[in-house]
Amino acid sequence: MRTIKELFDLSGKTALVTGGSRGLGLQIAEALGEQGATLVLSSRKQAELDEAVAYLKSRGIEASAIAADLSQDAAVAPLVAEAIRRLGHIDILVNNAGATWGAPAEDHPVEAWDKVMNLNIRSIFLMSQAVGKQSMIPRKYGRIINVASIAGLSGNNPEGLQTIAYNTSKGAVVNFTRTLAGEWGRHGITVNALAPGFFPSKMTKGVLDKFGREKMAGRAPLQRLGDDEDLKGAALLFSSDAGKHITGQILAVDGGVSSVH
Repeated sequence: MRTIKELFDLSGKTALVTGGSRGLGLQIAEALGEQGATLVLSSRKQAELDEAVAYLKSRGIEASAIAADLSQDAAVAPLVAEAIRRLGHIDILVNNAGATWGAPAEDHPVEAWDKVMNLNIRSIFLMSQAVGKQSMIPRKYGRIINVASIAGLSGNNPEGLQTIAYNTSKGAVVNFTRTLAGEWGRHGITVNALAPGFFPSKMTKGVLDKFGREKMAGRAPLQRLGDDEDLKGAALLFSSDAGKHITGQILAVDGGVSSVH
């Protein structure tokens, strides 16, 4: 019988984190690295990746980075191949790369719709397919964590954001997670999703500027926004043997917003 400390230990495990150079992706990467996982981070901008890797290394975490634009299908195969070359195999895949776009539904540009959908759900499908086929299914082991959003659990209120493509894409991530979990459980692969509420980040800066920190925090029963620690425990649970009997689940990390709205 393993101790709880052993169940959460990721020593010897490997992880590929997309959108891992900043924000929620970097927070998740840091949590996995602190528990012993060797990391490969990916995002579009090499400079941001270099900064993230330097930060992680300063904390004693083994990490490297590969720049890739996952809104482009052609970026997936080279990224996965290079990550496997560096890591040997991929135990944990964190699908975090994402984008948003604000516009009224009646005027939402179709090009923006495609951009959001391609990155937020199509790339998750392609990344999961590639990593599953090349590493997880043959080894009969894997942990896939998809970063959804509470925006995928409901619509926006009348005074809220005009983010129809984003909400739709995150709703797709929710059901993709459940469906893949059902199909790949026989391969020893768990597939779960985190559904963050409002976390201050580069992506959400415009919202904070528009509505204000106090108003956004006030929507949550806990009366606060997410911070740099709040995704770590949930991500670690889904990544480790502590969560080995959990699959197909969507965990809202939102201060209670989804329970009352």
